[in-house]
Amino acid sequence: MERDEALALLRRYVTSPSHIIHSLATAAIMRKVAGRLGEDAGTWEVIGLLHDIDYDLVDGDMERHGIEGYRILIENGVPEEVAGIVRRHNHLLTSGYERPVEVALQAADSVSGLILACALVKGGAIDEVTSRTVKKKFKEKSFAAGCERHRIRMIEPLMDLETFYRLAIDGFKDVRGDIGLA
Repeated sequence: MERDEALALLRRYVTSPSHIIHSLATAAIMRKVAGRLGEDAGTWEVIGLLHDIDYDLVDGDMERHGIEGYRILIENGVPEEVAGIVRRHNHLLTSGYERPVEVALQAADSVSGLILACALVKGGAIDEVTSRTVKKKFKEKSFAAGCERHRIRMIEPLMDLETFYRLAIDGFKDVRGDIGLA
């Protein structure tokens, strides 16, 4: 599945602008991390785009989140390789992430909110956000309080946090126009 096809599918099921932004940001981070790890950047980006495709449908019911996403994806012909990762990404229902793509999705899903908050504090200028900024704000538990920092730290077996932050920021820069950042 190509990015444009995945984005069109996402927009069929997700109407909330903030969830679209979150999905675009997570996808951009996944693409960068995949490139760094020598993995399939296109597939990882599609996974990032589609990981919350059921969010509007489940309306906060975390017992269904991921499960409904899997169903939607399979019904729309998305390969099991992608749909299965979406099904397993709900960390409240699944644990034991060992595959790099699953670990990266946990970290990207959570760090996207932290980096967006950092950019908004800087007036929406993603170019003003550095890995040092993110590292500092990561330590402030009250900043972007909904960001699950333990999930970000899951990336550490694959790379150090500073590298991950840099890749995530670079991913945001790639989609800045799509997510409303300068």
